[in-house]
Amino acid sequence: MKLLSFVIPCYRSQQTIEAVVEEIKRKMDTLKEYSWELVLVNDCSPDDTISVIKGIAEKNSNVTVIDFARNFGQHSALMAGLRQTKGDYVVCLDDDGQTPADQVDRLLTALDNGADVAYAKYDHKKHSAFRNFGSHVNEMMARFMLGKPKTLQVSSYFAAKRYIVNDMIRYENSYPYVIGLVLRSTNNIVNVDVDHRAREIGSSGYTLKKLLDLWMNGFTSFSVKPLRIATVIGIIAAIAGFVYGIVIIIQHFILPDRVQGFASLAAILVFFGGMIMIMLGLLGEYVGRIYISLNNSPQYVIKEIYKKERENESD
Repeated sequence: MKLLSFVIPCYRSQQTIEAVVEEIKRKMDTLKEYSWELVLVNDCSPDDTISVIKGIAEKNSNVTVIDFARNFGQHSALMAGLRQTKGDYVVCLDDDGQTPADQVDRLLTALDNGADVAYAKYDHKKHSAFRNFGSHVNEMMARFMLGKPKTLQVSSYFAAKRYIVNDMIRYENSYPYVIGLVLRSTNNIVNVDVDHRAREIGSSGYTLKKLLDLWMNGFTSFSVKPLRIATVIGIIAAIAGFVYGIVIIIQHFILPDRVQGFASLAAILVFFGGMIMIMLGLLGEYVGRIYISLNNSPQYVIKEIYKKERENESD
């Protein structure tokens, strides 16, 4: 019998997480070929999520609760959860009920058929317009910076085999980015069609700041393409400046009475000055992340791990 592990990052989910866990339990009752475990990671949620998920663990000996000391973000929560799993297959999903746990067998079938990782693919995501825009930008960034195939859609709902998870959790640097870790581990990734539900309670925990932080992780943690782009822009700018200088010299001899425009010169200086500042900022971002990683800044800090012992379980 295979062991199936579920990992769910929890943030502002005190009203939704119990329904998600109940759905997992009902589905696993029908999948007799699997035993299962569940890891719930509280990302220092400001509501009463920790009490709710501890209550779930109190009733289920196969549920483990991880409580963070402060908010570290979804990807750090996933990494903490993955390190606690022991399953042959590992499934990651959301805490809001929008990712259908009762369709997990579709992902598992893809793994049984030879895929290393199976991502849920939605015909229509029922997120807010802002969240859908963020997902679209994230897709474009992963395709351009990380070499994600154009036909592959990535999402927060996916299943992976044990050896892929083992490779992912070797990553110890301060800025984890789960999509990048998957893409660097294997090319044998497939999409599986599943439904996507509208959020019934609450709103997404992703703010503009969190989305920007996520995109910056993808830009700088797993790719040097931004630096290469900056180099190419610098070369093009240098060539353009050299050519423009020649044009000005020629105009001086051909049209000696022509007054050169100071406005165009000022515009050029402002443009290239801005480009230089952007490139320096990008370079500083890389250097700063290297510095933080050398200082062993943690991916997360665990305040408590709670798991009810089987012998004390009364159910």
